[in-house]
Amino acid sequence: MAILKSVFNYLISRYTKAQLLVILAIVVFGFFISESSIFSRFGYDATIMDLNSQIERYRNKTVEDKQKLQELQSNKDCIEKFARENYLMKKPGEDIFLVE
Repeated sequence: MAILKSVFNYLISRYTKAQLLVILAIVVFGFFISESSIFSRFGYDATIMDLNSQIERYRNKTVEDKQKLQELQSNKDCIEKFARENYLMKKPGEDIFLVE
């Protein structure tokens, strides 16, 4: 509390009250009212972190999909299995039963 009082006394002795009000108004506007306020900054940081996590998730998904594509291109049995599981394709004369 004493430190605050000494800072206040120093500012009063150094600047006029009008100058202090202008400085205070600029600080309040800069930190709390403007578009680049401190609260907006925290929101932007949270958005950036969320977008970075989405980027990482999509990169991992891309790697997995490339591996699946390579496997499908190299193995005919994998293509048949993929078609049966995802598109419900069947061989002629074959019956398919869906179990949920």
